[in-house]
Amino acid sequence: MSIDKDLKREVRLETGMRFGRNTPTIAEVKESVRQVLESKLKHKRQSLDGEIKEAVINGIVDDLLGLGPLEPFLADNTITEIMINGPDRIYVERKGRKTLSTVQFDDEGHLRTTLDKMLMLAGRRLDESSPHVDFSLKDGSRINAIISPLAVDGSSITIRKFLDTLKSLDDLIALKTINEQMADFLQAAIKAKLNIMFSGATGAGKTATLNVLSHEIAPDERIVTIEDALELKLSQNHVVRLLTRGNNIEGKGAISVRQLFSNTLRMRPTRIILGEIRGEEAMDFLQAVNSGHDGTLAVLHASTPTDVIGRLETMAMYAGLNIPSSEIRRQIASGLSLIIQHEQLVDGSRKITYITEVSGIQDGQVVLNDIFRYEITGHAANGAVTGEFKLVNQPANLARFQNRGIRVEDIFHC
Repeated sequence: MSIDKDLKREVRLETGMRFGRNTPTIAEVKESVRQVLESKLKHKRQSLDGEIKEAVINGIVDDLLGLGPLEPFLADNTITEIMINGPDRIYVERKGRKTLSTVQFDDEGHLRTTLDKMLMLAGRRLDESSPHVDFSLKDGSRINAIISPLAVDGSSITIRKFLDTLKSLDDLIALKTINEQMADFLQAAIKAKLNIMFSGATGAGKTATLNVLSHEIAPDERIVTIEDALELKLSQNHVVRLLTRGNNIEGKGAISVRQLFSNTLRMRPTRIILGEIRGEEAMDFLQAVNSGHDGTLAVLHASTPTDVIGRLETMAMYAGLNIPSSEIRRQIASGLSLIIQHEQLVDGSRKITYITEVSGIQDGQVVLNDIFRYEITGHAANGAVTGEFKLVNQPANLARFQNRGIRVEDIFHC
């Protein structure tokens, strides 16, 4: 027989009361759960199969010391994303494929208790007056949560796990996200302090690539990062991490990306890294890259390099400075050096599909020069996408590299 939810709730509550504010070991909690459970089963004249009993005990221990039913998923490095659609539907993503798991929360209350624990660890809040939030766990996994009344069928939580498996450009090559020639060029671009935009859809690998390339930044640079949720993992020591803040319980006190960006320019950064451009801070980004802040790196959601230009222009207009679009385009063409476009293909693999140079402006339009491109050639019998990386054009502006003493001629055999 299985155990009913009310009994599990009673065991959790009584075991938690036993320890109070003390910090027990896992073994102590497990033994206490076992004692409470067996006592209640005896009182109710019930019994549980040995395997079921161990599963129940381990689940309650996870509830008390961790994040309950989510613990096995968080520990599984083959899972890249966890999607919770109410208490009884938990989907997981492996190799780009989403499947419904057999794991469930007991009820909405059980789910909300687990969510509250995550929020407490991150120092964030969520209630009916502010029913959605973005935040990160300590390991860098990013979480979006939305609750009633906006989420009609129960609280919805999306966890994009941070997998600390990508540590170098060699790892991206091994995954066939890029090839060696592209890796050499991207390494040179970071060292030459080009202003780079990492673009693509959600889950395409933008931040993962940024994290990998950040290892190429010189250790003596002063880096300032700005994020809505802590996803960047930099190896350098001289790093200042800034995090936005939402409204407090009185609906006041929010600190936006734009406010942090404005302050960052006074902090003498050698390099600025912007976790994501979403709105009017696009204008601050353009002004920074056009005023000597070379080597700025940023993330933006866009489907193609051309869309990057259009979205930057549109979001810069949100700032309300009444700057004509022609001037915004001029600033984009002058300040942005490179676009790295990411895509998750239908087979779940992730590719850098374009490395595109912003080479100038002509007839009022920003001119783009594709240097590398991934071209799909077909699909294998197992559903895998087949294709190849191609060198399309050489960089038009080699002076950007030469001025920093970086040679790229050997990369392109020119």
